[in-house]
Amino acid sequence: MKIEGLEKDLNKGILSNIYLLYGEELFLLENALRKIKNLFGECIKGINYIPIDDTNIGEIIADIETPAFGYEKKLIIARNTGILNKEGKRKNADMSKIRENLTEYLDENNKVISESVILVFVEEDVDRRSKLYKTIEKIGNVCNFEYQKPIQIEKRMKAICNGYKVKISDSNLKYFVEICGTNMQELINEIRKLIEYAGENGTIEKKDINNLCIKKLESVIFDLTDNLGRKQTDKAIEVLKNLIYEKEPIQKILITLYNHFKRIYLTKIAIKNNKDIITSLNLKPNQTFLVNKYKMQSKYFEEKELKNILQSLRDLDYNYKIGLIDLQIGLESILCRYC
Repeated sequence: MKIEGLEKDLNKGILSNIYLLYGEELFLLENALRKIKNLFGECIKGINYIPIDDTNIGEIIADIETPAFGYEKKLIIARNTGILNKEGKRKNADMSKIRENLTEYLDENNKVISESVILVFVEEDVDRRSKLYKTIEKIGNVCNFEYQKPIQIEKRMKAICNGYKVKISDSNLKYFVEICGTNMQELINEIRKLIEYAGENGTIEKKDINNLCIKKLESVIFDLTDNLGRKQTDKAIEVLKNLIYEKEPIQKILITLYNHFKRIYLTKIAIKNNKDIITSLNLKPNQTFLVNKYKMQSKYFEEKELKNILQSLRDLDYNYKIGLIDLQIGLESILCRYC
């Protein structure tokens, strides 16, 4: 089941009896879980609401079978129990037995469960080949909360703006995501700030985004690299000093800068060898919009130059750790050298 399909059902008040929610997009997952609880109604812990974790997962069948005294149904949320995870080399015999028994129980008692229980499994990761996963998939709703692609994120931000009768152009929406990142919670906080500023029937402009939004460090590093590539030393140094002034940890700046240039180098190699850049950089679905930016910045530098920059950053880290140089001075020196 797609995220949008699950959200659509929940918004209509449609509640199924068995769910498996998993994946990396935790904000949307938590939002869906909150809607399930709200649709279920009043929750009395120990009576009609049973939270289960890895310490009491062995009691799940007994909890399903115990009536919700005084209530029509009970809500059971089994969260991060490990029962749907891949088994490691050291097989846990107890967990394997619980998994086997639960799989059999769900398969044989689906009708009973549907009459008395709302059962929700929440996991960070799952083994899609396991019998338990396949059983839940057959009798319930399974939703993988993958990171959203940029176009999906933009669509969600647009819907929020429309809800408050605030306009924003597609180009400004794309720019907003590019500089603020793809974390859904952070994006919603930032878009609400812009909505408040624009007011009902107002319009969010690019200058508003620049003035009001908190730029992600990765976005600022792109700006710094643009200045570096264009041989604009003063602007590159200014970006660095602004980061430090805003109390961004200098070690974090160094690490982010190193990883950024490593990706530019890998992009250069991928283009040279006609390889897929998304695969070469191991980009997640919500990062694919970065491909064009990395391709553009790779044109600023020769392959040998990128290798030298990476080596210089590694040398700086080593010399800083043994007390030979101040990190800020070292970074400024590297920026000047390669401008």
